[in-house]
Amino acid sequence: MSEKISEIKGRYETCGLNDLPAFIESIKEDERAGVKKIAESAKKSYNRYQQELVRLEEMKHYEKKYDACTYICGIDEVGRGPLAGPVVAGAVILPKDCRILYLNDSKQLTPKKREELYDEIMEQAVAVGIGIVSQERIDEINILQATYEAMRIAISRLSIKPDLLLNDAVTIPEVDIPQVPIIKGDAKSISIAAASIVAKVERDRLMEQMDLVYPGYDFAGNKGYGSARHMEALKKQGPCAIHRMSFLKNILHGR
Repeated sequence: MSEKISEIKGRYETCGLNDLPAFIESIKEDERAGVKKIAESAKKSYNRYQQELVRLEEMKHYEKKYDACTYICGIDEVGRGPLAGPVVAGAVILPKDCRILYLNDSKQLTPKKREELYDEIMEQAVAVGIGIVSQERIDEINILQATYEAMRIAISRLSIKPDLLLNDAVTIPEVDIPQVPIIKGDAKSISIAAASIVAKVERDRLMEQMDLVYPGYDFAGNKGYGSARHMEALKKQGPCAIHRMSFLKNILHGR
């Protein structure tokens, strides 16, 4: 007796990506329309998977170029532009054989996908460091210097000292490790992409917590950026303790 379509669908839903070719082969002679539909869906899934593997290999260009280095660390930051909250940097050393699907610039990912990838990165990474620099420090030394400081903190919190840093666009002062700045590096290097995801998730979580402490500004929604709701709250309520006063001079001047 032939396998029920519902059973075939169940097999498909639990089939690993690498096992899809064998699954497709097992149902290729089945002429039922429902099975043909499942087979077509399986083929599309497998093709997407193959395309993703190719994309990931392309994102390992710099990791392969500097393969002689044992520990390559990606560095990125999140939060240079917001009106409130800290700037956060991530430093991530991935294993040489790392294959985390859909690693990409954090801005290209949904919040749900970032959270999923964050968990995978934290599980698979050789080492992760996170640097957080407060809004007070940003006001004191300016956002660029605060960004460098957050990056240096992130590096210092790695459990292993890297041999090379792959940075998203910048060269970090006062660091004795060789550095390679890469323009739009979070879309060109899996190490930098991983760092961008870690930094983004960490900062978003902080701003969601701050929304409970300082209600009215919609920090959970805008993460401190100057959204319409945030700007309206600033006009009505004025700034709170986590606002960057150096960023608000022109805005507050008009109140």
